[in-house]
Amino acid sequence: MKLPIIAYGDPILKRKGIEIDKDYPDLQELIANMFETMYAAHGVGLAAPQIGLGIRLFVIDASPFADDDPALKDFKKVFINAEILEEEGEKWSFNEGCLSIPEIREDISRYPNIRIKYVDENWVVHEEDFTGLAARIIQHEYDHIEGKLFTEKLSPLRKAMIKSKLEAISRGQVDVDYKMKFPLLKRKGR
Repeated sequence: MKLPIIAYGDPILKRKGIEIDKDYPDLQELIANMFETMYAAHGVGLAAPQIGLGIRLFVIDASPFADDDPALKDFKKVFINAEILEEEGEKWSFNEGCLSIPEIREDISRYPNIRIKYVDENWVVHEEDFTGLAARIIQHEYDHIEGKLFTEKLSPLRKAMIKSKLEAISRGQVDVDYKMKFPLLKRKGR
């Protein structure tokens, strides 16, 4: 089932997610719905706060980047209760977007190498190293479960330049081809 994606401005996107256990209700169905929602929106990652759930869960399918990095050909993963243990290397910029902040793309600097501990959908614990685009996508989604958005990494000047676009998104004044929930429309009872 495709779920609506929460738009910029909703407080859930600024809250740190809580850990879950293997008895979380309908977890496998939730994961399947998150993948379906992500694919319908043409994304490569989706975190639970983006569908209104304040939990530490995100999904990734980086296969659209396989032309740039062949190692991403079958890179489809579920991350539960993730914790980044290390970030290393010289930060590099890459143009990022976010399903919760449509029509805005910015160059964001991130570390090229990470070590992360997480639980997968079968409740197996992993501690793995990731590099390049895989590391970048993981860091972006990890920020979501930490209550952070990529726009917070922008300079004050750049933030000021996109402020009106961000406000328009929160009011629902954006054209997307996937279901979204807009915080200011919700408050007005629409």
